[in-house]
Amino acid sequence: METVIVILQACVVIGAIVMGVRTGGIGLGLWGVVGTAILVFVFRLEPGSPPVDAFFIIIAVITASSAMQAAGGIDYLVAIASKIIQRNPARLTFVAPLVAFVFTVLSGTSNIFFALIPVIYETAYRNGQRPERALAASTVTSGLGITASPVSAAMAAYLVLMDGTGYGLPQILAVTVPAAIVACIATSFVQQRIGKNLLDDPVFLKRVEQGDVEVPAPLRAAYAAKVGGGAEAGTSSAGASAGGAVEKVEPVDHPVPPGGATAAWIFIAGTLLVVTLGLFPSLRPAFPNDEGELVPIGMSPVIEMVMFTVALVIILVRKVKPSLVVEQPLLRAGYVAAVALFGIAWMADTFISANEETIIEPLGKMIESNPLLLAVALFLVCGLTTSQSATTNTLIPIALAAGLAPGVITAMWPSLIGVWLFPANGSQIASVETDQTGSTKLTQVPVWHSFTIPMLVSWVAVVASGLLIQLIIPA
Repeated sequence: METVIVILQACVVIGAIVMGVRTGGIGLGLWGVVGTAILVFVFRLEPGSPPVDAFFIIIAVITASSAMQAAGGIDYLVAIASKIIQRNPARLTFVAPLVAFVFTVLSGTSNIFFALIPVIYETAYRNGQRPERALAASTVTSGLGITASPVSAAMAAYLVLMDGTGYGLPQILAVTVPAAIVACIATSFVQQRIGKNLLDDPVFLKRVEQGDVEVPAPLRAAYAAKVGGGAEAGTSSAGASAGGAVEKVEPVDHPVPPGGATAAWIFIAGTLLVVTLGLFPSLRPAFPNDEGELVPIGMSPVIEMVMFTVALVIILVRKVKPSLVVEQPLLRAGYVAAVALFGIAWMADTFISANEETIIEPLGKMIESNPLLLAVALFLVCGLTTSQSATTNTLIPIALAAGLAPGVITAMWPSLIGVWLFPANGSQIASVETDQTGSTKLTQVPVWHSFTIPMLVSWVAVVASGLLIQLIIPA
């Protein structure tokens, strides 16, 4: 009878997640709270611990990010990224993924990648390259930046869970950052060989014939020779004829509002301060614990105080109206992430805490004997929920209860790259819609699309390198 009750409770948890995913947006968190209510009022389970610290870390960070966005700081970062990408067109498939990763790390959100999508596409297309290669690789690697950023929502959740394990922010970043860089490079090498060149791609050639897209200037002579008709379809009247001069590729400019650079550097300074205080605990105020020993305050209140202060400094220095901050897209996206984390994590903790013997011990033994199962679980659950922070709060406690070493757990944690498993993310849809050549695409099979191969390569590379790196990172 007890087993049947646990199964029914599990159905409530899974059902709430499924309904949350179908509802989308803030619905994931709201369904999580409803699931918690059913577990408490119907099954009489004691409410678990809501992720209050993680919730407020997200709110603090996203408030600072939104203040930076309102002051033009995001535009400044995008302008820098655009220049880097456009200055290296020949190495676009290698440069763009690294730029997407770095800027996600700095901003704490992959939403910054939306602004880079048209830049990557235009740079690839205007230089005659297959846009899918750089677009798909960059979309995926921007997700790697989430587990390597000291100010991301997922890191907020992870820091709270790892408190007391000996693995703080410095140790976590020492594993996830180099592992992610290795994954970026590996993904670029593989992605460079994916798909046909544009002039050999039947989808692109059909779009040219239909007049939906022009042949880019560097390929016009080759295209004319291929079709045997001179400067025909796909060549505008202003274009180069076969054997003629190649059109100059004009850069895509991103205007930066006055003061945007200042806002961005204030935010970056706050991020560096968080990292510094994490690296050197002696810089944090210390207070006596129950045994009378002086212990530095945890990183949760540090991040909250620093990032809320950063938001205020940006508002005061750049004279940003507070009303503009709450209107920014980043704040809305961050609020959705915070509510999703709160609801799903609260429900998971309620369910797991009440069924430790039935759930934790068997799962713990499985993970303990086969640690790679944690990577698989993180990958799949993140793909199903599309929430890195909620997945973190759901599965990491199980791994900790199983006695897995914090370094091993940290190495597995970037398996949240599974968020790209289904084409349910804005970045994926935006990349497909932006690519007018048709090279970046979805298919009728939900898990097979332009992002599948780079996602799998990144997953294997980041976990494998992380497991090696954590061997030399002491707790």
